Amino acid sequence: MTALARWCLRRRLAVVVLWLVALAGTAAAAALAGSSYSEDYRVPGTESGRATALLERDFPGRGGDDTIVWHTTSGTVRSADVRQRMSHTLREVAALPGVASVDGPYTGSGGGISPDGRTAYADLTFRGDGAGDPDVGRVRTVVGTARAAAGDGLEVALGGSSIGLTEGANSHLSELVGIVVAAVVLFVVFGSLAACLLPIATALVGVGTAAAGTVLLGHLMPVAGFAPMLGTLIGLGVGIDYALFIVTRHRKGLRQGLSVPEAAERAVATTGRAVVFAGGTVCAALLGMLVLRLDFLIGVALAASLTVLLTVAASLTLLPALLGFMGRRVLGRRERRAAGSVAPTGLAVPTAPAAPTDPTAPTGLAARWSALVERRPKLLAAVAAAVMLVLALPAFALHLGTSDQGNNPASSTTRQAYDLLADGFGPGVNGPLTLVAELDGAGERLAFDRLPERLRGTPGIASVGPATHGRGGASGVIAVVPDSSPQSRATSDLVRRLRAETLPRATAGTGLDVHVGGPTAAYDDFAAVIRGKLPLFVGTVVGLGCVLLLLAFRSVGIPLKAAAMNIAAVASSFGLIVAVFQWGWGSESLGLGRAGPIEPFLPVVMIAVLFGLSMDYQVFLVSRMYEEWLATRDNRRAVRVGLAETSRVINSAAIIMISVFLAFVLSGDRVIAMFGIGLASAVALDAFVLRTLLVPALMHLLGGANWWLPGWLDRRLPRISIEPPEPRPTHGPDRLRETAPLATARPEREDVRPAV
Repeated sequence: MTALARWCLRRRLAVVVLWLVALAGTAAAAALAGSSYSEDYRVPGTESGRATALLERDFPGRGGDDTIVWHTTSGTVRSADVRQRMSHTLREVAALPGVASVDGPYTGSGGGISPDGRTAYADLTFRGDGAGDPDVGRVRTVVGTARAAAGDGLEVALGGSSIGLTEGANSHLSELVGIVVAAVVLFVVFGSLAACLLPIATALVGVGTAAAGTVLLGHLMPVAGFAPMLGTLIGLGVGIDYALFIVTRHRKGLRQGLSVPEAAERAVATTGRAVVFAGGTVCAALLGMLVLRLDFLIGVALAASLTVLLTVAASLTLLPALLGFMGRRVLGRRERRAAGSVAPTGLAVPTAPAAPTDPTAPTGLAARWSALVERRPKLLAAVAAAVMLVLALPAFALHLGTSDQGNNPASSTTRQAYDLLADGFGPGVNGPLTLVAELDGAGERLAFDRLPERLRGTPGIASVGPATHGRGGASGVIAVVPDSSPQSRATSDLVRRLRAETLPRATAGTGLDVHVGGPTAAYDDFAAVIRGKLPLFVGTVVGLGCVLLLLAFRSVGIPLKAAAMNIAAVASSFGLIVAVFQWGWGSESLGLGRAGPIEPFLPVVMIAVLFGLSMDYQVFLVSRMYEEWLATRDNRRAVRVGLAETSRVINSAAIIMISVFLAFVLSGDRVIAMFGIGLASAVALDAFVLRTLLVPALMHLLGGANWWLPGWLDRRLPRISIEPPEPRPTHGPDRLRETAPLATARPEREDVRPAV
């Protein structure tokens, strides 16, 4: 690490140019290639997956789900005025570029009119459906043309997957807000504009390169549409934090009188190693999703891991180069004057006799808080545990299921179309089930044609469409409209009854093998596969994290406590997600749409990200405690000094990460908003409740048992060091700090001040 930092400092111009070339090159390649993201939740081998495969093979024209919906508050949609106005509008839309067809209820070729006659819809198909998303600009033109017909008691709205593309986040407002807040926090922490800009610049270059790389990755494998924004969310948070830790150590070296190259080399050689370890644990946790063997999540895992990897690389190479350019300007004016009184060798400049002090020793609120935790560990541990338990209670009501356009904000045209269709035709019309079967011979075709009649009157079914044959009669499809919404538990129950009871009875003796597909069925199958593999995934991530901590701190208790704390943070964050998004506590007022179920893939991604991020704080906190324990063999002193010296930096880093995560609530994407609120709440609880309260309190209560390791295991484990102790000068104020622990440490009772 020292050699790497030295090389980057000596060739700092070349390093900066190389990073800028990498950023520009990947951005240009991504712009030329274009995006190719996937929203395919199918799991091969499931019933819904087989149904979708048959539909794509024999019914390629059924892919579009876009609609134009209109509703009149007076009269009916069959009135001459409404009919004339909407027929003219539909002809205009059909003539627009990018529109393949518009089938309305007035021509008899498609669409429909509600039983009360007040609502109607037309089927809208764009060119590109089934092969790729249509041009967003053309879709916006369609939306504007159709909605221009509204007025005089007529409402017009549009819904569907292609229409939803126009409501995505088209600006980078969330990123800008997060960066601005992070800059303010950094300026308050450092008091230097140069030091404030360095972490942000480093993170932006790393994240920008990774974002372009994610676009290119989408051409090689399935990558979810939310993966780029999720990667940006994680990358900005960890990238700024990693650079913050290195800049903090660099500034400390400068204040001790080191030269700029020496301070930068020491920062990378010490804190840089912790950054590598922390970034590695995040990547390991994300790549734990590979054990699920789901194509949809593999792309997400690789894209997020690529982002973390590049932010770590930027922190270790680009940041030292920028530190070399900035010189001593990373210190505030007062700090530069104070550091000027210390010789570059670390020797104190002769001044008037004064009591020796350590200018880097923790003081103020951090020291007082650390002393309070030492005095009241039982009470504070109980309070922290109670807070985490209360916040985790809603997680027991977690419901995984379909989140659709009915959960969009009330002001969106997709939500308005969804509600108009539900009010006019019943809630199930927004997510019909599809019954698909391969038909071999005339007997099976006849039995399939009779199936709709047998299904009518089944509890939970509102209507059943006629049997339709495709590709020479080799397969057939029947549309079934439930009497409940797609995301309702009742619809999921209907899917299970159809598969387990209704269809087997209706097809007994016919040889038919009917598959139930549709949005709800696909999400239910996806959720079932994830639930089945979740124990393996969690065991892999937790086990790997425990092994890494066991090697780093040579203790059995530290990894076990870390695993328990990580699970507590995950459970509490899920409790908040359930309260906001599933129960709807404040979701509409925050612009997050209507309450609904939680996405099936959210628990997996959240667990992977949170375990990685939680490990970061565990490493930075316990590393300092472990260093003090090795020097003094005094657990109380190790915990107190470690907490006092790291809590300020950890809390500052947490505030930055929380700000970045919460800013993504402004993205306009419900899934990204879930990640933003979940990650922000987890980081806040982890930093302010777990790492600075519950963990040190438990370590005080356990005493020397924190560092216990069986002798046979100690002899067999390899010895590694995440963050080695800094080389300490043999003269000046730091000499006192080097020798003081051995002179002043006492086993039980000692001065509670963290300064030595």
